[in-house]
Amino acid sequence: MKTMEIPVIDTTVKTNSSIAENFSLTGGGLLHWLLVRLGFAGDERSLVARRALLAVLITWLPLLVFSSMDLWAFGHQVKIQFFRDFAVNVRFLIALPILIFAEGGIDKRWRLIVLEFLRSNLVADADVPVFEALLKKSEHLRDRILPEFLAFVVAFLPSLFVKTELLMSDSSNWHATGSGAGQLTFAGWWFNFVSAPIFRFLLLRWIWRLCLATLLLRSIAKMKLYLVATHTDKAAGLGFLSQGAKAFSPIVFACGTVIAAQVANSIAYQGATLSSMKFPMLAYGVLAITILVAPLLVVTPLLVKVKKEALLEYGALVTIHNQQFDQKWIQKGQSHDEVILGHPDPSSLIDLGSSFSVIRKMGIIPIDQHTLVSLARVAALPMVPIVVFSTPVEDLITLVIRMLG
Repeated sequence: MKTMEIPVIDTTVKTNSSIAENFSLTGGGLLHWLLVRLGFAGDERSLVARRALLAVLITWLPLLVFSSMDLWAFGHQVKIQFFRDFAVNVRFLIALPILIFAEGGIDKRWRLIVLEFLRSNLVADADVPVFEALLKKSEHLRDRILPEFLAFVVAFLPSLFVKTELLMSDSSNWHATGSGAGQLTFAGWWFNFVSAPIFRFLLLRWIWRLCLATLLLRSIAKMKLYLVATHTDKAAGLGFLSQGAKAFSPIVFACGTVIAAQVANSIAYQGATLSSMKFPMLAYGVLAITILVAPLLVVTPLLVKVKKEALLEYGALVTIHNQQFDQKWIQKGQSHDEVILGHPDPSSLIDLGSSFSVIRKMGIIPIDQHTLVSLARVAALPMVPIVVFSTPVEDLITLVIRMLG
């Protein structure tokens, strides 16, 4: 007996674009050029780990050595010793490595987003050269030295005017001799002119990369994209762009740990309460989500246009179809022997109505509720330990009992 072979469907779509397949959002620039010269550039885990270790050795280790030499790393000479400073240890031992380790994941996610424009046939074959030209332009802008040089200048400027960490000006600490912002110690000098500028620079570098992504999306949105308003992602086929915002989640988490550590310092050493610090914690969450969603607004005018046109076109189609259905099956203007049960007409009526409903529910920002919740969760996660440790045990037990009962 001859068996029937089931055909295998190839779901992979070749893009035939080496430029798109090798696109990189995070590579290039002044820092990348320096890392190449030092032999630290590359996506291999070992090289990424070396970069993170090098950053910690430059920013955190000298602070430990210098504060230990002055006997201010521990003990009771100052109110805030180095080892008890939540902000400085979290910033350089947790947040800084995350800013470095996040590069590979963000780069891979945005490369997939670029490829999706081709795989989904959003860009016609005839327009691929134009699409590739936009990618080249984005990479050329990414490789320019001036933006990162300006970022370094901006990162260094606060060190000329601020001598100690935020929320520490009223407490004796390892940064400076005397109370608050006195004469800088060796550790305070290194923090002010080396460690803090490096952290600010890496953060500003990520903001620049987010701006690059925004400019790229803005350029692509001006192309003639094949968008379909009835797409079930309710974004005319651009729903995958929400992954671009989600890709920056590690950066949101890293900055959140810094904010949480600053709040912990304020509560532990300056008498602040959890209630009084709610506003900065909530403000950070709102600000972080807004910054990540903002780049997606560049495609909003395009989605508005697609939705308006689709509502008119599909609205007319639904009206004509419903009129024909009404005349044939309801009004019965002509005699026929057809039976409605099992007839495809009702199904087409429902299908067309469903398509029109999808268009009406179509959003003008390509982001879904799940992504927003995910971003909010990442922003709030670093604040959880602060809430837990700042809440009395009996209050936590009462809250748990209420939730269970």
